[in-house]
Amino acid sequence: MSSNSPQSTQKPDLDESTNVTRQHDRVVREVAASAREKRLAENGHEPISLWVIAACAVVLLIAGSVLGHSGTWFTYDNMFREGYVRGQAPGGEALGPQPKDALAAFSARGSKIYSAKCNGCHGSNGKGDGANYPSLAGSDWVTGETQLLAMVILNGLQGPISDGKAYGVMPGQAAGMTAEDLAGVMTYVRNNFGNEAGDVVTAEMAEAAFDVSASRESPGAPADAGELTGKHANALPGEPLEPDTMVDPSTLQPIQ
Repeated sequence: MSSNSPQSTQKPDLDESTNVTRQHDRVVREVAASAREKRLAENGHEPISLWVIAACAVVLLIAGSVLGHSGTWFTYDNMFREGYVRGQAPGGEALGPQPKDALAAFSARGSKIYSAKCNGCHGSNGKGDGANYPSLAGSDWVTGETQLLAMVILNGLQGPISDGKAYGVMPGQAAGMTAEDLAGVMTYVRNNFGNEAGDVVTAEMAEAAFDVSASRESPGAPADAGELTGKHANALPGEPLEPDTMVDPSTLQPIQ
């Protein structure tokens, strides 16, 4: 048939293998998808801009802060009655150290200080070696007046000890030691190795010991028996703490 015949301009030249129905369905789907993607929102139903949401949030935060400082909004006092104390949340007991009685808590701190500063000479049992290092077990200077013991620990010792025997020169241990450390190690040695002083040397007392030590004629120099018994045979000042008082094992402060 000639290409110039009228029929050739009215009938598409389709490949016999072309599935017209399938092609038509595909075109319909593509048009529908395009319409969904490009669909314009109806007037008044456009989504709120993220910038608008962010701006509103900033305004609310500023307003809450201002009103909170003025005492009208977001105040703890308005939400809870006076004297109210929050209870511990379930499982909260595992979040921090549990209170201990003062003697145990101070001794635990002191045990660590003893291991770091004293164990090498006086031994883990506190008995020394009998030749170069004296025993702390049963020592009158250990279980006696707290100020005397504190001066020995902080400044060291030279010459004879309480039993009249000399053991060379003990160096002072004040370097890097806090009041809590001193209180702990004093409590520890006074209540271990067979010693039973039965008291707690508090951080307040230890602070006083640092002050006394700094006021010596030769601060930091080893003390001797004459100075110790003549000037420091006293109890350290400070409020006593009952051994069974519950304290925070980290701060050694009583639990209110």
